Amino acid sequence: MKSKKVVITGGPSTGKTVIIQQLEACGYTCFHEIVRTMTLEAKKKGNPEAFVSNPLAFVKDPFEFNQRILSGRKEQFSNSVNINDPYVFFDRGIPDVLAYMDYFDQSYTRDFEEACTTNRYNKVLILPPWEKIYVSDNERLESFEEAIEIHDHLKRTYISYDYEPVLIPTGTVEERISFILNELKEGLR
Repeated sequence: MKSKKVVITGGPSTGKTVIIQQLEACGYTCFHEIVRTMTLEAKKKGNPEAFVSNPLAFVKDPFEFNQRILSGRKEQFSNSVNINDPYVFFDRGIPDVLAYMDYFDQSYTRDFEEACTTNRYNKVLILPPWEKIYVSDNERLESFEEAIEIHDHLKRTYISYDYEPVLIPTGTVEERISFILNELKEGLR
């Protein structure tokens, strides 16, 4: 059996991490977001007193930072290939890197685009901006308005790589998990 690769994406503070943790608690294989740890490390090396919404402001080489993110996501994808579960979930996918680079108006090389075309997911589920649960913290630096813009960039980027992102409605974690699993049963046969 070959696992179906499912991306859970969305702007900051939309509930991705909680959903991934709950799916993992239910026994599903999940790959966690790698950027939060990298952002916290970069912030510690930069000026932790300065507030900026762009985590790249804390790094000396933003392109290298994004290459590390891309490399980590490609490694997650590669590690998922031999997993023998019905579904494998990812807290963000490879195209997220390009969406964020576009949002922050950064250029990228062809290898970033090739990573998106050669490492294909079976389903992309996107969580909408949800002001009721929105919180910024030490690793999540964006305002709610910026989160809305990032959501739009994510959606456009996935569509540009021939995905049809499915919007996960707001609701309790249990309701969202139920929606996800029903969507996979219906849409991935």
